[in-house]
Amino acid sequence: MATEITIQDIRAAAERIAPYIHRTPVMRSASLDRAAGASCFLKCENLQRGGAFKIRGAANFLFSIPDADIGRGVVAFSSGNHAQAVAIAAGLRGTTATLVMPTDAPKAKLEATRDRGGKIVTYDRLRESREAIGARIAAETGATLVPPFDHPWTITGQGTLALEMLEEVADLDGLVVCLGGGGMMSGCATAAKALNPGIRLFGVEPEIANDWYLSLEAGRIVEISTPATIADGLRSPAPGKITFPIVRKLVDRVILVSEKEIAEAAKFLFNRLKMVVEPSGAVATAAVLFGKLPAGLNRVGIVVSGGNVDLETLCSL
Repeated sequence: MATEITIQDIRAAAERIAPYIHRTPVMRSASLDRAAGASCFLKCENLQRGGAFKIRGAANFLFSIPDADIGRGVVAFSSGNHAQAVAIAAGLRGTTATLVMPTDAPKAKLEATRDRGGKIVTYDRLRESREAIGARIAAETGATLVPPFDHPWTITGQGTLALEMLEEVADLDGLVVCLGGGGMMSGCATAAKALNPGIRLFGVEPEIANDWYLSLEAGRIVEISTPATIADGLRSPAPGKITFPIVRKLVDRVILVSEKEIAEAAKFLFNRLKMVVEPSGAVATAAVLFGKLPAGLNRVGIVVSGGNVDLETLCSL
């Protein structure tokens, strides 16, 4: 399968998934504008179907699987948001989904995935390989493996987010996106650069989950130990083989934020905008809120990537 991603692929994905996703709102905050010294536009994927942007890639993937294969079901591995998205998309496509999830996944994500009809297989993220478990289940059942980020169908689905945002706010000069495996960043960067070649792109990850920062510094993929960040959706230990060259080519800079800054950003979004946002979903906002963008940006898009957080975790922030 070709791994080159184009704006045409992303437009096709947008048409394919339009019946199954929400066109999420773009919100403003005067307080955030003052902190950033720029006009900020928040793309609220915490209000997306399934509570996160992941349904975009999952729906595009599931509806790209040939009819001859879809009846054998799908399998995916995820800390939660991709699992929920695949379970939803499987129901829409009329097939079954087996989800490999860590035992320490947030309770809200485990329950929501199960409620959406997914069969959950748990594993110890510190001792077992989710990739190996997913591959074994796919081999035994004939199910199609749905990668969370490192596949063209996933990437182009996630890129529809930026396509929507720049259709609504066309003159952005900066776009800030969190970095886990890099699927959303790769798709958004491809779409944004095609629509606005002068836009500057910034990826954000936790300081203690800095595999992207280290990889881009080294010029090669660097794998780290599974990080214990509160941003549970950003615990991928290494960039993807497909996503790494895309991000390396298109993204201006990777910014690091502390655990305290992530928590403060989630609290800010709750208090000022009345939005429930999980720590992973607040990472991009943290970079802006704490003045980590370079000077000279006037209109900045920020992706609020998800809102699936346990009540206990939210209160602890």
